[in-house]
Amino acid sequence: MTVGHSAYGPEELAVNKGTGPYVCGLDAAMDVVGGKWKALILWALDDGGTLRFGQLKRQVPGVSEKMLIQHLRELEADGIVHREVYREVPPRVEYSLTEMGKGLNAALGPLGAWANQHMEQILAAKQRDVA
Repeated sequence: MTVGHSAYGPEELAVNKGTGPYVCGLDAAMDVVGGKWKALILWALDDGGTLRFGQLKRQVPGVSEKMLIQHLRELEADGIVHREVYREVPPRVEYSLTEMGKGLNAALGPLGAWANQHMEQILAAKQRDVA
């Protein structure tokens, strides 16, 4: 099966969050990891293991508290991130990757390697867009 083809028949298409059926696996993956900060959150959790909210915020420079909370909730709902709440005073919340999250992070590795390999061309193209 290639990336552009769906494994689902027309009557059993998986549903994209609020926008209709997925066209292929890549469409489903982008629905899960889409967003400016999600990949960076995944990398931070992969690198740091289990992290508290403040630690995670420091590992993802530039992310606002609101966006970090939103993306963590979405990743938790998608089964990518596990949120553990400890009932103590003061309350403690820790985030970690699920097995599915670890697999997604591993799948993103080649994409990061591709970007590193082509960084100069990517930056040059972005500069042309700005000019």
